[in-house]
Amino acid sequence: MTTVLILTIAGVVVAAAGLIGRAYVKYRGKRLVGCPETSQPAAVDVDAWHAALTGVVGKPTLRLASCSRWPARHDCGQQCLRQIEQSPEGCLVRTLLTEWYAGKQCVLCGRDLGHIDWIEHKPALMTPGNITVQWDGIDVVKLDEVLVSHKPVCWNCHVAETFRRERPDLVIDNPWETATRKRA
Repeated sequence: MTTVLILTIAGVVVAAAGLIGRAYVKYRGKRLVGCPETSQPAAVDVDAWHAALTGVVGKPTLRLASCSRWPARHDCGQQCLRQIEQSPEGCLVRTLLTEWYAGKQCVLCGRDLGHIDWIEHKPALMTPGNITVQWDGIDVVKLDEVLVSHKPVCWNCHVAETFRRERPDLVIDNPWETATRKRA
């Protein structure tokens, strides 16, 4: 009898942990929403642990962990959460970027960007001034402007260009490759 009880409790714990884990993954990450007060973009983070834990006993309760408009508007009504409730993945910055990179090629080497590895080899961008930058250097609130003015760059080219920019004394360009890059 005690073995059955222990197995039942263990099963319930494992099931709850699975629900919590799935909800946490669903609600973590930076999101871009339209601020209902200003009608301007705002970068927000949902309190993913709170959503995950409240979702075990019913519908998850969402609340913000951070907002680009804070601390000045920390006491807002958080009506932007409705946008996240309607489309949790749709306003996720990673989703927006994955969609933007889809079907694009690196402006330097021409390689198809294909599947995006957001953990180890994140794609980068080329600014209008022809400098490659990583996403952590971009203000998410200005994402729409950036996606219009910047060009996609693969991880390998970003690393090479960063090295070329930061350590020109160690770079010897192949004249045939340089001519090819200028034509691209």
